[in-house]
Amino acid sequence: MMDDQNKNLILAVALSMLVIIGWSIMFPPPEVPQDQAPGETADAPSGAPVAGAPVADAPAGETSGTTGAPGAAGPGDALADAPRIAIDTPSLKGSVSLLGGRIDDLALKEYRETLEEGADIVSLLSPFGSDQAFYALYGWAPGAGLGLDAVPGPTTLWTHEGGQTLSPQSPVRMSWDNGSGLIFHREIAVDDKFMFTVTQSVENTGEATLALAPYGILARHGEPADMKNFFILHEGIVGFADGKLSEIDYDDVADYAFDPAEGARAEVTRVQESGWLGFTDHYWMATLIPETGSAFKSVVKYDERRDIYQTETVQATRQLAPGARIDVQSRLFAGAKEWATIRAYETDDGVVKFLDSIDWGWFFFLTKPIFAVLHWLNAVIGNMGWAIIGLTVVIKLVLFPLAYKSYASMAKMRELQPQMEKLKEQAGDDRQKMQQEMMALYKREKVNPASGCLPILLQIPIFFSLYKVIFVTLELRHAPWIGWIRDLSAPDPSSLMNLFGLLPWDGPEPGSIPALIFIGVMPIALGVSMWLQQKLNPAPTDQTQKMIFAWMPWVFMFMLGSFASGLVLYWIANNTITFIQQYAIMRSHGYKPDLFANIRSSFSRGTKSGDK
Repeated sequence: MMDDQNKNLILAVALSMLVIIGWSIMFPPPEVPQDQAPGETADAPSGAPVAGAPVADAPAGETSGTTGAPGAAGPGDALADAPRIAIDTPSLKGSVSLLGGRIDDLALKEYRETLEEGADIVSLLSPFGSDQAFYALYGWAPGAGLGLDAVPGPTTLWTHEGGQTLSPQSPVRMSWDNGSGLIFHREIAVDDKFMFTVTQSVENTGEATLALAPYGILARHGEPADMKNFFILHEGIVGFADGKLSEIDYDDVADYAFDPAEGARAEVTRVQESGWLGFTDHYWMATLIPETGSAFKSVVKYDERRDIYQTETVQATRQLAPGARIDVQSRLFAGAKEWATIRAYETDDGVVKFLDSIDWGWFFFLTKPIFAVLHWLNAVIGNMGWAIIGLTVVIKLVLFPLAYKSYASMAKMRELQPQMEKLKEQAGDDRQKMQQEMMALYKREKVNPASGCLPILLQIPIFFSLYKVIFVTLELRHAPWIGWIRDLSAPDPSSLMNLFGLLPWDGPEPGSIPALIFIGVMPIALGVSMWLQQKLNPAPTDQTQKMIFAWMPWVFMFMLGSFASGLVLYWIANNTITFIQQYAIMRSHGYKPDLFANIRSSFSRGTKSGDK
């Protein structure tokens, strides 16, 4: 009967892993329902139709296709083509272009592309005309009483009014006079991390009441070149609207129906209270955040002619009386998806559910607390590798009561082994009778044969959640542990090919087939830890099961060899602690595992292990 339990255990683990992976692939998170009429501006007053925001940077002489939206001349490759204001903060460097007032040149000072000495810092935003252009653009959509040339657009040349360098201590200001009674002002401020505050103002010096709607745009030319395209990670559009999180892939946006009012393939959502919308990459993000508590129109669009993806937030239409002035404030997050920073923007600055911009996945109820504990341990210890080991200890302590019951039940099953063998002999080939007698024995002795599976089955979602945390969160990127492990988010760089660095040539290229074969130190340690854990028990008598158990550690060793070293480190620590727990519990129940005899039996057919 114990042999049947071992078979069922292997089958349960395999099926559970297939279910978890299959569920994530087949059932992605649902998109936010789209219930707003195309082309309608949030809360636009009757009689004051307002055009949507323009498709960014239409070529010269060509309209964008948006009702009432101006045609825009392409400015070419840009950094040298227009006056600029420098950006210099503790976290960011770049510049703002006075052509369109764009925030379009931004790099992250604290992050580098690779671990190589002198590697370039990460570039997030880049101007129109550059490779992989990605930028933020603000403006006003014209309403009743205004022509297309009455509002600033993508190619408007603003006048610099104040602030020589954009820094946390010094905002910058610019203005533009349309020559027909409207004077536009814009102030851009930034904090010491990644949040910009954009204040748009307009004065009406004319004699007629006018209508305008302020908007913000994030435009991205083509899909990012460094996309991972891995099912466990969302890269694309991310937004939050009235309590619902939306994660949309680039492919889905490209399949939207053409919306004449928006001039592109588009989906429009009316947001009643609060929300945000933007683009998320693996570790970086740019997000438009309108005024908290205000209604706005959320637009996701794709201009297939020029391969431009665009997210827009168009705020409610404002009526501007003669002699009046309107001031509208919104924010732009552009930076690294640091957990502590994004959490502070949510809790301290009122950006609702902003922490959900990190892709926690379907197991968010596990991934969120797991990462919170990991982050705290890292802050206390000062090393993410040791923090992973500490997290493993915490998880094992939480699961210890269940593990104790499981190991105690397994110990009881060993005590019943002679009676079970006797029942098998008595039943002979009558399997039904044997099953009945076995169940009666379990009931009489108060033993649950399935309890041994529970700790392993619980480890599966925890393992998957930790895999998600290590793969998705920025804090593991380029995080060192000891010696040769300089990046816990990457596989172990050591290799059997060069005897772990002793021979004078490089190991195989990461991701290649040789890299899957010539694994490193940590995957080997993982295989050994699994093998030693098995040796606490004698090998199964059934030859098929014996072969499966004999190969399992080494199969897992190669399977997990290409995983992030942080995940392999967790698995090694988990196996080690499990070994200690199981050994101690066995001893407490009067069973002393003969570890060395069980190891010898692996290499000698004639040696049999037993109890002491």
